Amino acid sequence: MNIVLDDLLNNIKSYNPDSLDIIKKAYDYADSMHKGQVRQSGEPYISHPLNVAYILSEMHADQDTICAALMHDTLEDTKATKEEIADLFNKDVANLVDGVTKISKMNFSSKVEQSLANTRKIILSITDDVRIIIIKLADRLHNMRTLSYKSEYKQKENALETLDIFSPLAYLIGAYRIKSELEDLSLRYLYPDEYKKLESMMNKLNVDSNACLNEVLSNIEEILNNNEISHEIKVRTKNIYGIYKKIHEGYKLSDIHDLLSLKIMVDEIKNCYITLGLIHSKYHPVNDKFKDYICSPKTNLYRSLHTTVFGPNDRLIQTQIRTFDMDKIASFGLTAYWDINKGFARSKMQEDLKNKFQFFKSLSEINIMFKDNEEFVNQVKNELFKDIIYVYMSSDGNKKGIPKGSNIIDLACYLDIEKILVGAKVNGEIVPLNYILKNNDRVVPIVDDLSYGYRDSWVDMANTGYAKKKMKP
Repeated sequence: MNIVLDDLLNNIKSYNPDSLDIIKKAYDYADSMHKGQVRQSGEPYISHPLNVAYILSEMHADQDTICAALMHDTLEDTKATKEEIADLFNKDVANLVDGVTKISKMNFSSKVEQSLANTRKIILSITDDVRIIIIKLADRLHNMRTLSYKSEYKQKENALETLDIFSPLAYLIGAYRIKSELEDLSLRYLYPDEYKKLESMMNKLNVDSNACLNEVLSNIEEILNNNEISHEIKVRTKNIYGIYKKIHEGYKLSDIHDLLSLKIMVDEIKNCYITLGLIHSKYHPVNDKFKDYICSPKTNLYRSLHTTVFGPNDRLIQTQIRTFDMDKIASFGLTAYWDINKGFARSKMQEDLKNKFQFFKSLSEINIMFKDNEEFVNQVKNELFKDIIYVYMSSDGNKKGIPKGSNIIDLACYLDIEKILVGAKVNGEIVPLNYILKNNDRVVPIVDDLSYGYRDSWVDMANTGYAKKKMKP
C-alpha cells in the first residue's frame, strides 16, 4: 500500500480531529528537512516517517507521538536540532524525537561500542517514556516490511537484531500484533525455505479446517445468542514463527493445539465464565489445556480464558474468551491505552509499567548492577528476553516470572530475600537450594529467622548472571 499524507490525516481525523493542523505542520517540517534524501527503494525519504506515523495512527496514537514519528530521523539525518523542534512543537515531542535518535558515532571508537550503547538507550527509554519504544517498534516494523531493498547480508543482520531486541520488547509491553509480524518477517529473511514450507502447511490447514471451525463458530454463536450474551467471534491463526519455534522444540504439527483458535469477545468478565460453561456444555474440554489468565494475568497484562475442546471428528479447537477491552490489550498491549484511556494514556502507561509490569523493576535493577554496555545488553537478553517461567509464591496466587533454568537461590535473589535460606517447599515437598524450578511450581522459601545475608557457596550454585552479580558485585 502506497501511503500518502491524506491517508494519515484521514486515520487521525477518525479519533483526534483537533490535532490535524499540528500533525500537518510536523509533516511539512520533516519533508523540508529530508528534502533531496531518498530510500534504497528510490522513494523520497519522507515516505518512511510517513509510514511509521501511519502505523501508529492505526493504534490511535496521541498527537505528540504522531508528530515525533514524522520527525524521528531528523536529528540523526538532517540539520534539525532538538531545541528547534521544542520551539516549533513542544518539549515532549522534542524528547520523543531525541529518544529514538541514535547516539552519534563520534562518541565511540568502534561500531560495536556504538551499537551496544544505542541498544542500551533503546531498552532503557521505556523507563522514561514508553512511547519512545513504541515509535521504535513502528519504525522497525516499516523497515522490516521494506527489507527487500537491502542486500542479503543486511537483511539477515536486521532480521537477527529484530528477533534479539525488538520482538522481545514488543512482547514485554504486550504488543502481540507487532511482535508476531516482526517475528514472521524476520523468519522469512533468515530461513526463507522453512518459512515458505510452513506457510504452505498453514494455508492447507486453513482450508482443511474451515468447515470444522465454521461449524463450531456457528454453534457457539447460537448458544450465546440464546443466552443473550453480547459477543463477537474471530478466527485466530498462530503466527509462522510461533509454529517454527514449536517444531524446533520437538513438537509435531499435529501436537500444536492452538494452530487455529476462536477468539470470543464478550461485554463483561462474568460473561467470560458463563461463556466458558456454555462451551463446555456443548464440547468436551481437554482438561490439561485450560488456562485462566483472567484470574492470573500474564506479566504483560494479557488476560483471557483458554480452553481446548474436542470439535467435530475429534479435532482439537482452542477457544480464547475475553472482554472487548481485554482483546485490545491482548492485541496491542500498552498501545491499547490510547483507545481505552483517552486523554491520559501516557501517564497511565507509565504508571502501570512501574506498578504492574514485572520486568520494569528487573530492568531498573539490571541497569544499576551492570554499568558496562555489553554486560547490560547480554544480561537483558539472557534474563528478560529469554523464556520465562512462572512460579506461585503463596496460597493467595501471587506469581513471579523468572528466567527458565532458575533455581531456589536465583529466585531468592529476584525476591530480595535477606534472611538466609535453608531450603524451600515446592508443591508441598522440601527441595534443595539447587532445585531447578518449573512452570507453575508452588514455592514457599524456608529461611533462618536469626541469620541474614548470602553465603559465599551460593554464588557458584546460582544459575543466573543476575543472582551471581547480586551476591558478588
